[in-house]
Amino acid sequence: MNYRHAYHAGNFADVFKHVILTRILTYLMRKETAFRVIDTHAGNGIYDLSAEAAEKTSEWRSGVGKVAAAEAPPDVHDLLEPYLAIVLPLLSGDRPLYPGSPAFARRLLRPQDRMIFCDAREDAIAALRARSEFRRDRRIKSIAIDGFSALKAFVPPVERRGLVLIDPPFEAKTEFADLLAALTAAARKWPTGVYMAWFPIKDRGVANGFLGALNQALKDAGIAGALRLELRVDTPRPDAALVANGLVILNPPYPLAVEARTVLPYLARTMGTGRYGADVARLLGD
Repeated sequence: MNYRHAYHAGNFADVFKHVILTRILTYLMRKETAFRVIDTHAGNGIYDLSAEAAEKTSEWRSGVGKVAAAEAPPDVHDLLEPYLAIVLPLLSGDRPLYPGSPAFARRLLRPQDRMIFCDAREDAIAALRARSEFRRDRRIKSIAIDGFSALKAFVPPVERRGLVLIDPPFEAKTEFADLLAALTAAARKWPTGVYMAWFPIKDRGVANGFLGALNQALKDAGIAGALRLELRVDTPRPDAALVANGLVILNPPYPLAVEARTVLPYLARTMGTGRYGADVARLLGD
């Protein structure tokens, strides 16, 4: 994949992963003890949807644009509320904006919590640091470093509680293998952490191969408790644009599977353009 996120900010994949991100963070905040968020591929933090890149594809209009305009049933709305509370004010300005994962974490986390935002692209980290709300927030460290190297450096965190978000661009052919190796190595070092790893689904066979290898690696490491979430807005094809994606969650919060079964079909239906759908399943034991 040739992936520059400025072209895709606010698309169906962003909505999917950021809704799940807010659900996980909401759960982690139920305990008073501090935790840390480690974002390995943080990106720019905030994306201007009126900029040339976003206007060229207009993917956000069929993604967050549709979700923002829709009226969700009460049970779904309650689950979407933390996400929408952050997104809607940014969309309604003179220049519509969409928050990246660092913005969601910064808005939700408490004074005692900490964040590390990493990206191999120095321009992305420079963009993060250029925004005053990130630069002045002492809870945040923004570091120009390869995301998979960051896992080796920062896991486990001193807080011993937290979330690792791994959201690679999948520009390199080795990225599925790199993700598999990095995720399993990090989970061995910090087996109690919550991990959320995103992957594209263009070729079902490739995605299934990754999931099968991960399943076996986690079994070999003695790590139990993994959840597979998928959302598609149409039928994926290797030679077409991205229309399906997935998340692997290690050590998922207990309510997440039930919440995902409530909210993901609604998101798929709202943003769907063809044969849409959503799946929620245990990874280990499937």
